[in-house]
Amino acid sequence: MVISTELCALSEYRIYPGNGSLFIRRDGKPIFLGSSKAYSLTLQRKKPAKLVWTQAWRRLHKKGLAETTTKKRTRRVTKVGRAVVGLSLDDIKKKAGQKSELRSKEKAAALKEVKARKGASGGRKTGAVGRSASSVGAGQHTKMPKTVQRNNRAANKNIGKR
Repeated sequence: MVISTELCALSEYRIYPGNGSLFIRRDGKPIFLGSSKAYSLTLQRKKPAKLVWTQAWRRLHKKGLAETTTKKRTRRVTKVGRAVVGLSLDDIKKKAGQKSELRSKEKAAALKEVKARKGASGGRKTGAVGRSASSVGAGQHTKMPKTVQRNNRAANKNIGKR
């Protein structure tokens, strides 16, 4: 046999038949209240979430959730291998399978090769005579503080007036 129960509008506790009271609001909505305490607090317009003994407060402060819900399972993300512009998928898999020592040796060999190429091309270039590495090429300007630039302009203007 199923007993029809109502829920208290304030505390959200079950109200069994023969208990509690029915309160009709001005707008005509029926409200079931479980006790005179709930009735009094409803008339005072107290918020259920601020009363520690109500279900609304317990829900707001995450009380009593451990026994009802279990931890949510997270789905693992599967990685999909894709080819890059310069390399095919097989090449990428080969490189991933290689040991780090082998890769570092290859990298060092490639660096030596690049340095050797630069050294060979740098030895031929001896056209620039009397220029240091810090000198600026033709058509390029050196950076100068604005105050120095202003002083130079002012000095150039004064030269023509003397």
